[in-house]
Amino acid sequence: MNTSDVSNIIQLGGTILKTARSMEFMTIEGREQAYNNLKSANIDALVAIGGDGTFTGARIFSQEFGFPIVGVPGTIDNDLYGTDFTIGYDTALNTIIEAVDKIRDTATAHERLFFIEVMGRDAGYLALNGGIASGAEAVLIPEADTDITTLENFIQSGFRKSKNSSIVLVAEGDKAGGAFQIAKQVENDFPQYDVRVTILGHIQRGGSPTASDRILASRLGIASVEALLDDQQSVMVGIVNDEVELVPFSRAIKYDKKLNPDLFKAIKILST
Repeated sequence: MNTSDVSNIIQLGGTILKTARSMEFMTIEGREQAYNNLKSANIDALVAIGGDGTFTGARIFSQEFGFPIVGVPGTIDNDLYGTDFTIGYDTALNTIIEAVDKIRDTATAHERLFFIEVMGRDAGYLALNGGIASGAEAVLIPEADTDITTLENFIQSGFRKSKNSSIVLVAEGDKAGGAFQIAKQVENDFPQYDVRVTILGHIQRGGSPTASDRILASRLGIASVEALLDDQQSVMVGIVNDEVELVPFSRAIKYDKKLNPDLFKAIKILST
């Protein structure tokens, strides 16, 4: 690839390389073939863009073959330790807000209770911040145990008495089983409510990136090349307090990124 290959791509979502998971790479034979392919193409360093799985594979590959690899955090879940933000998160968050705003129009017109499921297998960043930004009445995330009884009490005595529409954002990895299962239980216990479920799904993973994501990707891309030129390897380039930091793959993979407890508090205050 040269300069012309990557011109006019900053406004595109997804990956122009059309990369995906490789089962072969999970074997030593597959990784050896990857190493031989890199060497035959005169590639002497690699920038790996992705999340936990990508960095786990990159770390193993680097250890086995002594190949320089620097990671760039790219995941809409925003769940990587060692960086405040990951590429794709802000774009996905804005997609969620736009979708919820439109669903709110229907919910208000027909006085409905909507459960909207967003992505986030093990992390609630999209659901929690999406809930605050869209004015959701409740948010259910993997980091907090979902108490159906508490939710139902909230529905019965709280926001349904003061609002003519209600939105509950549910992270797909929520321990209670996702939006459909939670909505079914609520509907059974409160047959008087008009309950609906919307799964946003892969709509969150595409589209033209926001300005924040474009700037973040540009900064991290530059930082990754500079790190390789500085003989760094098996590290992730991250942004912490608006400054670039290098984090070893081992730390980025090992540690969990904690949610700010103030965000939980904000949802409770704003929903009453």
